[in-house]
Amino acid sequence: MRPILKLYRGYANEQELIVMGHVFKPTTKKDYDFLSKNLRNARSVISMFRIKTQANADVYLVHNDIKIHTKTLVDGYFKFCIPLAQTEDYGWIDYEVSIIYKNETIVTKESYFRPRIGNLGIISDIDDTFLVSYTLNPFKKLYHLLFRNVHSRKVFEDVVPHFQALSSSGRTNVGELNAFFYVSSSEWNLYRFLVLFTEIHKLPKAVLLLKDIKTSLLNFLWSGRGGHNHKFEKIKHILEFYPSLKYVLIGDDSQHDPFLYEAISKIFPLTVKAVYIRQTGEYKKEKVTKILENLETLDISVCYFKNSAQAISHSKKAGLIS
Repeated sequence: MRPILKLYRGYANEQELIVMGHVFKPTTKKDYDFLSKNLRNARSVISMFRIKTQANADVYLVHNDIKIHTKTLVDGYFKFCIPLAQTEDYGWIDYEVSIIYKNETIVTKESYFRPRIGNLGIISDIDDTFLVSYTLNPFKKLYHLLFRNVHSRKVFEDVVPHFQALSSSGRTNVGELNAFFYVSSSEWNLYRFLVLFTEIHKLPKAVLLLKDIKTSLLNFLWSGRGGHNHKFEKIKHILEFYPSLKYVLIGDDSQHDPFLYEAISKIFPLTVKAVYIRQTGEYKKEKVTKILENLETLDISVCYFKNSAQAISHSKKAGLIS
């Protein structure tokens, strides 16, 4: 048995690089099988929430031929925030991190994103924003999480072309993309599932910022729920990390996105350019409508939409996409 080193997509600006991951204790359990169905899928999902993290593990990042050493936190999480030397590298850039276990070096590779100076940054929620999750019905949400594998889960119609258009908006060079983030109340336990889902449906490659990892079956039952302060803090951090960008915030009305986006917009009145909220129920919510009307008084373009075709039309009229 060997410990498991998991890396997540990182990000960088002109001065700083941020990469992160988890270290898990040695285990004989197999990794999540994305092709399993029914009960086998349920067992795989549940096992992701029964993992054991490794506190105070030694972790090494090699950057600019320098080996940088840190240790994991109590929950096995580590994060490197280091100065970035002057470089001409942009886009997705590979990095690697290692741990040492019984004189064996375990190396894992991932990538981080460094955007060229551009116009837009896009921050999107996940559940019921692009991934059909049934957040308003906890039992239905749990059923789909347990008994529907990644290939059976659905994406909302027309959300992919909308996201792809926003990702490439304003970019004239082939392959250059805008900074794209998926910020969610889902936990790090679901990271690989979410990455594979976005790849299957050809959603823009993005940095994922998720909630603290959970390590018990009881916590699994509350997956994706609870306080949303972490989303506020992560979104605030992104806007501070890339202060020159104008942002598009995308969410839904099933939980707290409208309230979070209103607060962010009030703090960054020159930074938020547009707010999109998906309508998840049969009718629009009066509180959400009032929030969006209030944001319009800050000269922020808003769209409360039932389907993504409406959002695409709005983005074209607002000049966000061509």
